[in-house]
Amino acid sequence: MNFERARQAFEEYLDGYDREEPKIKLKIVHTYCVVECAGEIAKRMGLGQEDRELAAIIGLLHDIGRFEQLKRFDSFMPGTMDHAAYGAEILFGEEKMIRRFVDEPRFDSIIQTAIARHSSFELGEISDERTLLHAKLIRDADKLDNCRVKLAEPLEILLEVPESEAGSHRISPKVWKACQDKKSVLSADRVTPVDYWVSYVAQYYDVNFPETFSIMKEENYIPRIVDRLHYTDPDTAAKMRTLTEEMEQFMSGRIEEGR
Repeated sequence: MNFERARQAFEEYLDGYDREEPKIKLKIVHTYCVVECAGEIAKRMGLGQEDRELAAIIGLLHDIGRFEQLKRFDSFMPGTMDHAAYGAEILFGEEKMIRRFVDEPRFDSIIQTAIARHSSFELGEISDERTLLHAKLIRDADKLDNCRVKLAEPLEILLEVPESEAGSHRISPKVWKACQDKKSVLSADRVTPVDYWVSYVAQYYDVNFPETFSIMKEENYIPRIVDRLHYTDPDTAAKMRTLTEEMEQFMSGRIEEGR
């Protein structure tokens, strides 16, 4: 594997898109940050050099389907396109675009599975141990950088509503039930902009590795994400305080289990 070669091919692929369009630019930055996050998690886990390089290439390619989604629909919303499945399709379909990025085919199955499932609600059954490792690793790296994204990017881009409106709604019952059950929120259950914001926090109940939680705690990500919105509804404000406390306790427990 040669990450630099893969990176150059990725840059050539991006020439087909408007790099200065805000949502495209966001995803380019996110891609390279996910590469860094994957590397840091893999390092803390003590993985070998080959698995670190493989994790970096999966990180580089994990959102390749997003760019076409944005070009066609100008939206990140899941109802417009399954970007993960599309990314796996364009890489491993008839044209075998993956060969632009990786010469040897022996890692194809791992890369394809990791990309195709990186944004699935649940990972599902994967029998091969190494494939499962990398499927979990890209999901964690993606979620870890999404912490940064939720703090750095304009709310108008993330939620597609004005910032003044983002925290003005109540949390839908099904969304709050998922939080109480310490589970991720189903996309179909999200109704209001604040439901989407809650789901961006609840997704961390699905993090796989204690090392990922350790980084999140070090950066104080959960309280910072929750506090970014101004919650004008008292019920929502109270529930967001509860969610913060429970998520912090959950992360601490998972870190302790990993020691």
